Amino acid sequence: MKWFNHMLIAGSTTAIIAPPLVPVAILGSTAPDWLEWIAKALGHKIEHRTTTHIVLYWVIALVAFLAIWDYHGIGAAFAYGGLTHVFADSLTIMGVPLSPFSDRRSNLMGGRLKTGEAGEFMVAGGIAAVCFIVA
Repeated sequence: MKWFNHMLIAGSTTAIIAPPLVPVAILGSTAPDWLEWIAKALGHKIEHRTTTHIVLYWVIALVAFLAIWDYHGIGAAFAYGGLTHVFADSLTIMGVPLSPFSDRRSNLMGGRLKTGEAGEFMVAGGIAAVCFIVA
């Protein structure tokens, strides 16, 4: 998915629960991609949608921030944004790995979306519209 759609999904869903945390969730929604760039800059080549896109890592981060300690929900909002990113990417043909022990990528709803095509914008727009109505 395109960054715009990742940010739209994370921002609109976070706005319903904690509007002040929307910028943090938006930052987290792009993190799986820019963490790859940081790793590359540090000399560690990571293929796209591998290590930084593992669903289990983002779930563990979110649960840890919620259960252990979190300053004003900032860590949880960031991890939630990352989780929405991998969720959205799981809707695409390429999919995402569920755990570091899996050599397969998983898709939700058959992975019918293609990055950059109208379907992904319709899904993100639909989620944002539902959030707007709920709010």
